Amino acid sequence: MKSNTAKLLAILFLLIASSNFYGCGYNKLVSMEEEVNSAWSQVENQYQRRADLIPNLVSTVQGSADFEKTVLTEVTDARSRVGQMKLTADDLSDPEKFAAFQKAQDQLSGALSRLLVVSENYPQLKSNENFLQLQSQLEGTENRISVERRRFNEVVQSYNTEVRSFPTLISAKIFGFKEKEYFKSVAGSEKPPDVQFDFKKEEKKMSNEQ
Repeated sequence: MKSNTAKLLAILFLLIASSNFYGCGYNKLVSMEEEVNSAWSQVENQYQRRADLIPNLVSTVQGSADFEKTVLTEVTDARSRVGQMKLTADDLSDPEKFAAFQKAQDQLSGALSRLLVVSENYPQLKSNENFLQLQSQLEGTENRISVERRRFNEVVQSYNTEVRSFPTLISAKIFGFKEKEYFKSVAGSEKPPDVQFDFKKEEKKMSNEQ
């Protein structure tokens, strides 16, 4: 009898505890945090896709005579820095790590943008089928990165709102649910990249070709 009573009490306790967790938003927080992690995975996938395209792009551009070497160096260095930075799901609540990750990715975006602008001054690249395909893939990937970052911010906003709302904030504090960081707009991103092109060098090159 005592054994059966103990089991019933244990079951009753679990039912009450589960009900309390649900009432305080624990289960909802778990679900919403999983949505944040899923959205983050999609962001990572697009960043990785871009990183995988860069070696072929650099190799193709290097085949163009007198291409601006500083631009290529900037791209390869930026890609290297990005490759050294890994952000886990737990790091999404760390402002410093998240800011450093975004800064590195944004620097790579800027370097790639400058490379594509400079490439417009090289007719042989503009007629290179491989380069054109890589350019198209990179532009498409940048668009997908923008889409996934926006979706991530939207999911994080919903999650953060829930974490700060009463009575869910009680469960959030007890079980360690922390607010997540957002992607922030890059200052000056609305302006085209400032690329200094050596026109005298290009005029001399065209004169020699004639």
